[in-house]
This record gives sequence, structure tokens and C-alpha cells, in this order.
Amino acid sequence: MAAAKSPTIVVFDSGVGGLTVFREVRRARPDANYVYVADDACFPYGAQPEDLLIRRVTDVIGETIARHAPDLVVIACNTASTIALAELRARFSVPFVGTVPAIKPACAQSKSKRIAVLGTLATVSREYTRALIREFASGCDVELVGSPKLASCAEAELAGSPVPDAEIKAQIAACFVDGDGRRTDTVVLACTHYPLLVERFRANAAWPVDWLDPAPAIARRVADLLRARLPSPEPASPPQIVFTSGRAPSPALAAALAKFGF
Repeated sequence: MAAAKSPTIVVFDSGVGGLTVFREVRRARPDANYVYVADDACFPYGAQPEDLLIRRVTDVIGETIARHAPDLVVIACNTASTIALAELRARFSVPFVGTVPAIKPACAQSKSKRIAVLGTLATVSREYTRALIREFASGCDVELVGSPKLASCAEAELAGSPVPDAEIKAQIAACFVDGDGRRTDTVVLACTHYPLLVERFRANAAWPVDWLDPAPAIARRVADLLRARLPSPEPASPPQIVFTSGRAPSPALAAALAKFGF
């Protein structure tokens, strides 16, 4: 019997932050064919109006589906997921896996029951995020921290132009709350760009905390969905990356992408 066709997985983000999700998904399904789409022509998403973003994401995803016929699409962007995921699922028949703030596991693992959610201004201001807090954060104090700069800092870091420590420290300072005898002990990374900076976060933290990356959980969900659909795949082709601006990566960014397998 011939082996099943290798699945094609699209991983989509506003920029290169979704590479942190791609890395974990590829570990879970190294046999799959991957297309990474970076909508850098519209970066950063956090600064865009909601109605524009919904149109933009559905248009880019629609073109990507038409061109690559994926078996599954990962929306590796918290902002896009909280705004456009419902529209994408209504419009397209391809399965989607989104990215949402990992508030439930953060509250479950926190010993001090004081956590922070570090995201873009758009993500922390969404009703979707506040609904997650109401549903899953009972008995836990949650500090919402929106950063206007960290996604761009992560893009610069990957491209070989890291920002100063003082900038990182200023952007994460509000995550650290010490009150009523309890300190923040867990910070949810509610933007897929932020794991690119996690070592910088650790070096500039007010005290040690757990930095919770949702990527491993996303990878497990992708593997579960594809296990039922496409068992026994054939070998995969190398991953490819698409920038919607059409830009060519700088030498430093190209070197960073090579470490991810591109």
C-alpha cells in the first residue's frame, strides 16, 4: 500500500514571531510540508483597526489556501486569532488552530496565584482575553500588560539588531507585582514574537518567574488533528517562507531563518 500524502501545514503570523510556533509544530510533525507566511506588509497587527485586520487576514489566508491547498492552517498570532479566527472558520473548510493567551494553564500552575499576561496592546484590550480571565482565573490575580514595542524588538533581535536592555526592562516592568505577601510567579507570553526574547526577559526580570510559551500546546493540538486525518505520511520537502511585502531577508535575518530550517 502506498504511503499517505505528506500533510501541508501553513503557519501564519504578522511577522517572524510565529516561527516560535513553527519550531514546535515541526518537532511534533517533522514529516509535514510547511509554508510559513509572514504578513510583514501589514506589521504590526496591534496598531491596525479591527475591521481592516479581519479583511486583511481573510484575504491573505484565502490566497494562501488557494495557492498551497494546506491540510491545516495555524494562526500563530494572538491578535489575528482573537479577531479573525471565527471569520476564517466560517469562510474556509480547512481546519484552523489558533493562538490564544495561555491563561488557564498559567493559573493552574501558579503557586502565588498572581500572574501577568504580557501581550500587544490589541490582545490585552480584547474582550476575548477578558472572557478567558473570567472563565479560567477564578482565585487568581491577573495583571494585563500591553506592550507597544516588544513585537518590533523581537523582529529586530532576530534580524541581528537587538535593542538595549533598558528597553526590554521598561517593557516588562509592569508584569512584576508584589502585594499582599504574593509576587507574580508566572508570565503568559501572549504574543508569539515574545519567546524570541525570553532570554532577554530572564536577564532583565525583577525576580525569577515562569515565562509560559503556548507553542508546545499548539503543536500537540496540530499533531492530534493530523493524526486522525493523515497517518503514515511520506517524507516532507524543506519548508518555505513567504513575506507578503515581497522583501528579501537581510543576511542576518537569512542566517536566523536558516537556524529554523528555511
